Amino acid sequence: MVKGKKLISDFYELRVNQLMDKRVWDLPLVEEKEDVHHVLSILGGRNHIWVVKDKEGKELVGVITEHDVLSVLAPKNFPSYVFGMPDISSIKHGTAKTAEDVMCHKIIDCKPDDKILDALTKMVKYELRRLPVVSDKKLVGELTLHQLIRKYYAATQYHPMVEDEEG
Repeated sequence: MVKGKKLISDFYELRVNQLMDKRVWDLPLVEEKEDVHHVLSILGGRNHIWVVKDKEGKELVGVITEHDVLSVLAPKNFPSYVFGMPDISSIKHGTAKTAEDVMCHKIIDCKPDDKILDALTKMVKYELRRLPVVSDKKLVGELTLHQLIRKYYAATQYHPMVEDEEG
């Protein structure tokens, strides 16, 4: 039992950059001005997309999930009176044309040097399964709950928690 407690304690102390997916070229990524139909084609195979100002600079400006697209795909039924500003983003009405029109602008991220414990705490607090890893506003990777589960389980099976970086 003591060994298990040490394992989880050590896991919590690891840094995000030790477990994150650093293959930025393989992440689902679109520019904010990308056509909404291209966004839909990517979401057909992935469940999220990171939105950047431009692919060269990779400055993260938003995220699109399947849930975000649900609100623009579903028909809008406005009541006869509305308090506040209604969400008028709709593919049907032509008001959702680009990734920027669909994306969530509020980004919950983590930094490469953050502890895994802090990343997990954010995931729980905001009910997220993935966090972008950002350094100086630039997307440098992502950390997913799936990755964390795999890495922790592997460690319980006597595999190293962190891959040897030289190999």
